[in-house]
Amino acid sequence: MEKPLLIASDVDGTLLDVTERITARTAAVVNRAITAGTPFLLVSGRPPRWIPPIAEQANLTGYAVCANGAVLYDIGADRVLSAHTLDPILLQDVANVLDEVLPGSALASERHNPSATLESFVGERDYISPWGDADKLAKPRAEVLGHPAVKLLVRHPDMTSEQMAAATVPLLEDSVTLTFSTSRGLLEISKIGVTKATGLADAAKQFGVGQADVIAFGDMPNDIPMLSWAGHGVAMSNGHPDVLAVADEITATNSEDGVAQVLERWF
Repeated sequence: MEKPLLIASDVDGTLLDVTERITARTAAVVNRAITAGTPFLLVSGRPPRWIPPIAEQANLTGYAVCANGAVLYDIGADRVLSAHTLDPILLQDVANVLDEVLPGSALASERHNPSATLESFVGERDYISPWGDADKLAKPRAEVLGHPAVKLLVRHPDMTSEQMAAATVPLLEDSVTLTFSTSRGLLEISKIGVTKATGLADAAKQFGVGQADVIAFGDMPNDIPMLSWAGHGVAMSNGHPDVLAVADEITATNSEDGVAQVLERWF
């Protein structure tokens, strides 16, 4: 492609190396791009509260697309600009289906609440979080499902994410968006039609940048809509096979500065 006018990157397994850091080489090219006037967006399954420690490593103060496209977050202002939520009735309906097809699974919900009167993350006692927040667990299901959520998370101790998706997508794909960012028995559920692609498209409008001028990087199935939407979708060679299959280009691994190797063509 020609020099991109907007850069979008997944975080875990893509921008971060295996130690969960942005390397000096990658940070340098990100900053050269920003200095040249090209916005750099973090597009992640992470919630907003997990974005600032990553942004600080590359001096990023612009926008981040969080929760797989459900939230647009202003990093510098520490403010959520928009959020797409699942309502409690739908959450309960989805949970009923999950109980039937994935017995033994446990649920957690990620919330956005501008008044800050609710905990941002809550989970059932048996929910084993891959990324911490253990102090917010051990809640009754009524609490997990009782308020609007930007993302419902489903964990199963004895299944891969791929197996979980195969069992649930045929039953729920008309009601919600299902995806996963790890193969370790975790499904991530968002409002129907909400993906990293829709979140990125909304952010691109803020900059007046068209689809063809966007480059995007990712490694897991939750990145597929974004890589497919962008003018040039780049998969990390450490990525999931389904991601490699849809990418316009495959770069080096996240531990080999794969993002930087591509961006250094222009910046």
